[in-house]
Amino acid sequence: MIGETPATTRTAPGQGLTWSLRGRGPGDVPVLADRVPPGGRPAGTATGRGVRVCVVDSGVERDHPLVGPLAGSWVVVKDGESGEITVEPTTTGDTCGHGTACAGIVRRTAPDCEIHSVRVLGERFSGTGDILMAGLRWAVEQRFDVVNLSLSTTRTRFAQELHKLADSAYFARTAIVASAHNTPVESFPWRFASVISVGSHQEDDPALHLYNPDPPVEFFGPGQNVTVPWLGGRTIRTTGNSFATPYVAGLCARVLSAHPRMTAFQLKNALYLSAANVRHAPRPSTAAGDIRDDPEN
Repeated sequence: MIGETPATTRTAPGQGLTWSLRGRGPGDVPVLADRVPPGGRPAGTATGRGVRVCVVDSGVERDHPLVGPLAGSWVVVKDGESGEITVEPTTTGDTCGHGTACAGIVRRTAPDCEIHSVRVLGERFSGTGDILMAGLRWAVEQRFDVVNLSLSTTRTRFAQELHKLADSAYFARTAIVASAHNTPVESFPWRFASVISVGSHQEDDPALHLYNPDPPVEFFGPGQNVTVPWLGGRTIRTTGNSFATPYVAGLCARVLSAHPRMTAFQLKNALYLSAANVRHAPRPSTAAGDIRDDPEN
């Protein structure tokens, strides 16, 4: 751009972001990468082992038989006088069942992943945008591999900050898997391209996800009349985008357990390639002969 000072590299202060590679070549920035699995699906032996999933929700009931042990549990607390917001360890469990349901679906999909909980909702599903923001920011700062967010806010004053946070997670290889609102209203952060946004489908197959060719919702997972764990060691049947989201989060955990170097955009591509409605057209022939798809790509 006009007026720029020549430099071999340009870096944002304190962030280590390189804006230019002048004077440097491919050999100066080597990257060890994992390929996307053929068809986008990990091998059957990929069970989420070694992957850290954080459920930002209403908490998770400890030792629910369909959830199992938690690796960590925290709560976002706002001081009534000073307004200061902190994230603290907790043993209080779940306030309304929603987080336990989401954690159970993650566990069912990726049984060997490590599940953490951050409570941002109170009783009767009550919550505020600043508490949600603080919990999500904390989860991103901890560099969890996958964050399940079956929540959103309609408050536009949080949109810009949420967008910036979602981008930070994307570049740090933390996949935020966010639920679309159940009604056609403007809400965030599922609207952002840097997150993996999820709605629900009504197919009978509980292990099927679909790609949406008309975003902003990118994927549909099983979320209609599904059985989920609930408070008191019980289960219930329920419906909503909230419950399709942890299925996709669990799929992400499975892919990452087999391909831990994958970036966030590779992970999206894996979900796209493995969606039940995506058909892979053959490449056209050329004068040099048929060009076949490379199963490694």
